Amino acid sequence: MNGGDGGDVAAAPAGPPPPLDWKFSQVFGERTAGEEVQEVDIISAIEFDKSGDHLATGDRGGRVVLFERSDTKENGGSRRDIEKIDYPTSRHPEFRYKTEFQSHEPEFDYLKSLEIEEKINKIRWCQTSNGALFLLSTNDKTIKYWKVQEKKIKKVASMNVDPSKAVGKGNIGSSIVSSSTNSHLANGGCKDKSSTNLINDFKFPAGGIPSLRLPVVTYNETSLVSRCRRVYAHAHDYHINSISNNSDGETFISADDLRINLWNLEISNQSFNIVDVKPVNMEDLTEVITCAEFHPTHCSTLAYSSSKGSIRLVDLRQSALCDKHSKLFVEQEAPGSKSFFTEIIASTSDIKFGRDGRYILSRDYMTLKLWDINMDSGPVSTFQVHEYLRPKLCDLYENDSIFDKFECCLSGDGQRVATGSYSNLFRVFGCGPGSNESTTLEASKNPMRRQVQTPARPSRSLSSITRAVRRGGGESPGVDANGNSLDLTTKLLHLAWHPSENSIACAAANSLYMYYA
Repeated sequence: MNGGDGGDVAAAPAGPPPPLDWKFSQVFGERTAGEEVQEVDIISAIEFDKSGDHLATGDRGGRVVLFERSDTKENGGSRRDIEKIDYPTSRHPEFRYKTEFQSHEPEFDYLKSLEIEEKINKIRWCQTSNGALFLLSTNDKTIKYWKVQEKKIKKVASMNVDPSKAVGKGNIGSSIVSSSTNSHLANGGCKDKSSTNLINDFKFPAGGIPSLRLPVVTYNETSLVSRCRRVYAHAHDYHINSISNNSDGETFISADDLRINLWNLEISNQSFNIVDVKPVNMEDLTEVITCAEFHPTHCSTLAYSSSKGSIRLVDLRQSALCDKHSKLFVEQEAPGSKSFFTEIIASTSDIKFGRDGRYILSRDYMTLKLWDINMDSGPVSTFQVHEYLRPKLCDLYENDSIFDKFECCLSGDGQRVATGSYSNLFRVFGCGPGSNESTTLEASKNPMRRQVQTPARPSRSLSSITRAVRRGGGESPGVDANGNSLDLTTKLLHLAWHPSENSIACAAANSLYMYYA
């Protein structure tokens, strides 16, 4: 505490944190040179739990794979105890394989003649209970609630008689079986000598049995058991694009193109429709829902994004059907910048709340935007992810790459944001006051191999498209801003930031890469 002399009235403002030095940590499922990737093995979802001790991935084959933190367990004690140690540890976050299970199977909707693939779209962790892990996973139509728990394998020990030693005509068990099978007559009758045969077969040891011991059940081994607790089905006519847990620990939402439903975790046969943007006439449809997310601390507040690049904040306390939003976040178009691709690249593919709920991070095709929920006039920061692709939009449209849906994530302290790009690259930006951090990393064992030069501070507004776009030909989108070859087939769509440490997990096809700083 300062004294009453009023000396140090105001401390000097702290500068932006220095850029992080990212290093390779681990890789799971690394491909060998020339190995062909199976479609079912491609990772389609990544999620850390709130503690950061567990990581879940889902793939296109409907499988969910769980990993657990291993470096803290090896050091012994809880993480809180380890943090109290007064010497620095050189250990970085390490994970190991825990278990996997088949979450979804391919299905067929006979009423609509529609094939439902098993691909996992989203995974969300739920609150743990009694040492068991709980999580939600969804494909295009069905959400499942899973419980993963260690079960102890029971074994019977300390018996009086050694079953391996034969007594009389055999051991006790075989004597009972043989006597019972040979002594029965037709119509349920029984021979008179059956009881005497059983007695004669069993020989007591000389001197009798000194003491009778009850068998003891021992637990020597444990196995992980995954069990589906609930199945939430038949509530969406369109493909589910997102699910999100509520901070109350009891409810969650699921969103498709036109509706958002509210569920109770314990009730699988009933949901409430809270947002419905379907018009009376489908020809009047101008935008669809692309993502929905609950506020991290306010259980009545949620946000959802649209294909027009807008984000709506709704309050469940206002009405049962939240058709009217409480706040609308949208960036106004620069005059004269509209083109054929403007609305396509403006579509928001992912939104995430910061840990404190003050900021929302959104990703469209070209940019990351950071929004303050108290300021709806425009984003507080805009980060250009791959601006060098803007002259190539025509080619990207023709090969459908322009419709790729990239995810985004924030660091636990809210100082940095990250998202993916092509050629298995991902970008990390500093979003603190005065920060000009902009790092490009490659999902490989040498993440700093390729660097993309970007402006020191990203501009606040999208630059206009001044170059005319021709429907045929044009430059080949094969080179990035730094002259490196660009591969549109290797795209890094999914990544997640550890909730409390500077550690990122990202998916490159069927491989899971992890980095730390």
